[in-house]
This record gives sequence, C-alpha cells and structure tokens, in this order.
Amino acid sequence: MSRIGKRPISIPNKVTVSIDGQAVAVKGPKGELSRVLPAEVEVVQEGETILVKRRDDSRVARQRHGLSRTLVANMVEGVSQGFQRRLEIIGVGYRAQVQGKNLILNVGYSHPIQIEPPDGIQMAVENNTNVIVSGIDKEIVGNTAARIRAVRPPEPYKGKGIRYAGEVVKRKAGKAGKK
Repeated sequence: MSRIGKRPISIPNKVTVSIDGQAVAVKGPKGELSRVLPAEVEVVQEGETILVKRRDDSRVARQRHGLSRTLVANMVEGVSQGFQRRLEIIGVGYRAQVQGKNLILNVGYSHPIQIEPPDGIQMAVENNTNVIVSGIDKEIVGNTAARIRAVRPPEPYKGKGIRYAGEVVKRKAGKAGKK
C-alpha cells in the first residue's frame, strides 16, 4: 500500500472540509480551495482527520492514491498557513520591483519584463533582488515562481540570473587563458 496514501490528514482548527462524492472543498482563514479527485480513490472524513482510500488494487488506483492524499493535504495546509516561494536575482544591474500587482524585472534585456500574477497570488520584493511569491494553492505558487525563473535562468559561468532561494548552480570553468 502507498506509504504516503495511507497517512491520515489532520484538520487544524478554523478549517472546514466538505466532501461531496469526488469533490473536496476546504475552507480556512486564508481562503477556499476545491478540487475534484480521480474516481479511483475515495475521501472519508473521520472526526478531525481525513483518510484517502483507494477503491481497488488496480495499477491506476495505486498510482492515484498517494497523489490524491498529497493534493488534499496541500489544500488543507494552503488555507491554514499558505505557501511561498522565494527567488533571488543575481547579476550587476539586475533588479525587480512591484508596480500595482505586477512584477517588473530588469534582468539584462533591452526592455523590462512585466509578469502579471494569476488570481490569488501575491508578489513582494525585498532589497530589489529577492522576490517572494505567495498564495494558498501550492501548484499555482510553484508555477508562477517557475515562470519568473524562466525569464532569466541562472547561467553556469558567472551564476547570473534568477534562481530559487537556496538553489545551488553548478559552475563551469570559462575559456582557458592564453599562454
């Protein structure tokens, strides 16, 4: 049995979960999320915990079991605490700023890059070089952070670009000098 799938999900205070067939809706202090889970799993609420069980032992059901449990756990954590991803901008003259809701990046192109956040995502900038993407849906937060990083991914020679906080960029040696 899936080791992740059989772990129960505890429901914190101020969070309510409603299960209607395959649709799971979670409401908490930060907001509200809902998702329709695959037909191979069923969600059961027992007191202050949620259990995700698979309907049979088919290959597809086994594949969806751990995934569904993780999706529900992320929904519960998102509406209670929220998620955030931090990005660092490294390079001479590279900087970011928030204008209204949009993020403006100056990262070595001839023009500034403007990124518009999806609904439910907030962007903040610290020290012109640290970008914080936060929201209640882990999937959208991660995708938005990946879109920002894709504007100028870190390059291996000087390490310039946009990287996740704590990301290690493997450096390469440059050209060999003249002798």
